[in-house]
Amino acid sequence: MTINEAQETVDQWIKTTGIRYFNELTNTAILMEEVGEVARIMARQYGEQSFKKSDEAVNLADEMADVMFVLICLANQTGINLTEALAKNLEKKSIRDADRHRNNEKLK
Repeated sequence: MTINEAQETVDQWIKTTGIRYFNELTNTAILMEEVGEVARIMARQYGEQSFKKSDEAVNLADEMADVMFVLICLANQTGINLTEALAKNLEKKSIRDADRHRNNEKLK
């Protein structure tokens, strides 16, 4: 699935199953909640925190998909084409960071 297809698919799901988009502020709060869930798993799986009994059924891929879903909702609501935005962002990073990482002693 391309990013454009994902944006279209989410839009159709919202309009049929979801009834309508939550407002942008609500979706921003939901996005922060979902990112927090990813952070919680990362801290336990790759960091020093231990899993709680209630964390046993967590699924990192599913939580990352939740983040993508809400981000796509926000992009759709605000008229942002994520394919174009990502392409422009990568171009910006390629110019800005052309030598930055190559010359970073910490990465050698």
